[in-house]
Amino acid sequence: MAVVPLRALDLMTEQELIEVRTRRTWKSVALIAHAWALIFGSIAMVALWPNPVTFLLAVAIIGSRQLGLAILMHDGAHGANAAGARTNMILSQWFCAYPVFAETQAYRRYHLQHHAHTQQANDPDLVLSAPFPITRASYRRKFWRDLSGQTGFAQRKAQLINALGSSDWPLQRRAAHFWKKLGPQCGVNALLFAGLAEAGVWWAYPLLWLLPLITWMMVITRVRNIAEHAVVPDSNDPLRNTRTTKAGFLQRLFVAPYYVNYHLEHHLLAYVPCYNLPRVHEILMRGVLASRMEIQPGYAAIMRMATSKPANEDRPGDLASNIRRARAGVAVDENQAASGF
Repeated sequence: MAVVPLRALDLMTEQELIEVRTRRTWKSVALIAHAWALIFGSIAMVALWPNPVTFLLAVAIIGSRQLGLAILMHDGAHGANAAGARTNMILSQWFCAYPVFAETQAYRRYHLQHHAHTQQANDPDLVLSAPFPITRASYRRKFWRDLSGQTGFAQRKAQLINALGSSDWPLQRRAAHFWKKLGPQCGVNALLFAGLAEAGVWWAYPLLWLLPLITWMMVITRVRNIAEHAVVPDSNDPLRNTRTTKAGFLQRLFVAPYYVNYHLEHHLLAYVPCYNLPRVHEILMRGVLASRMEIQPGYAAIMRMATSKPANEDRPGDLASNIRRARAGVAVDENQAASGF
């Protein structure tokens, strides 16, 4: 059964629609600058006060900002970072996507299919939500794989293998294929390493850039994926096949940066910049459709629902689970960022 989308004017007035869809380039620039300020500020904190507490705090903050850059790249995939297409792509690619080894245009081709077929059989992100609910033991295993870097390492390894191409290809073809898939990403990361080395903190690149990328970012990416579409009430109702999650200051700092928790609002009006999603939420909550909207009070409540499967049904190493993981890996191979926004 196909999902019947709601028209924008079913949700708000024409004037309100004009208001929320207006793109302000300076606001996108401010959010990108905020992400990088927190990243470099966290590195400075560890450099000035090196101890386990500041290190772990920095890993969590930087990992959340790396997710934040992916979220802002996602805005760019919807053309929402700037009114001009060229500026939008520059902001999205060079300041958001490339640093976290992603690519906006490849992600866009994949991601728009998710919006077109949300929670349907041909939704490419269904693999991220369909397995739930799971047992607590199953989630603990997933959490450990994410936190220990196993998930992130496997994804980056698959991405690298894909970029290298076939061993049967001539060297020139392999080099061209690598540049197309990962060249700008590697270039931007080389500049980041060089800048940190020039500042006398070369060690920050492996410990405070790559490590958060394959650990904490993986943990919160999974939590966010679960929150957005797992265990939703009705896969065929556009107000109930996607979820908005209320988030306080600490959740926004460590788990859900840059308004990503307003995911239902994003699906209803995908072209709205992320900084206007709270306004969309405010408008919708005053309307007649508010009572139908799938909204949860926080991430803890969602995780309880998502891990509610009885313990006696736990199946470690289940074949279907392995297939799902393999399919998720294919998404990363194709530079689709495996983000499921």
